[in-house]
Amino acid sequence: MNISEVAQASGLPAKTIRYYEEIDLVRPARGANGYRDFSEQDAHKLTFLGRSRSLGFSIEECRTLLSLYEDRERASADVKSVAAVHLDRIAEKIEELQALKATLETLVHSCHGDGRPDCPILDDLAGTKAACA
Repeated sequence: MNISEVAQASGLPAKTIRYYEEIDLVRPARGANGYRDFSEQDAHKLTFLGRSRSLGFSIEECRTLLSLYEDRERASADVKSVAAVHLDRIAEKIEELQALKATLETLVHSCHGDGRPDCPILDDLAGTKAACA
C-alpha cells in the first residue's frame, strides 16, 4: 500500500510516517518506481507506534517496545519494566502539575482583578512581594 493508504490504515499523518521511516522505526519496501510500498505488517507497526506515542512513550521507548514486540522470545518483565519507568515519570509530572496548579490558584485568589495596577501575580513572577490591597 502507498503512504496515503497506510496513513489511513494506521491513523497517522504521512509526515509522521516519513519521519518514522527516516529514524528507522519502519522500513517499507520500495517499488521499481522508487515509491514506498507498505505491507500489512508495516501498517500494524505504525498503529503500534501511534498508540505507544499517544500513551506518551518517547521515540526511544517506542523503539524498545517495538523491538520487544517483534521478539517472540522476550520476557514480559522487560516490557513491564519499560512501562513502569514511564508510569513513574507520569506520576512525577502529575505531582509537578498539581504543585503548579496550587501555586497559580493561590496567586489568582490573591489578586482582586479590578482596575488597580497592583497585582500579586505580576509581583510573584517578578520575584517581589507587593500585596494587592
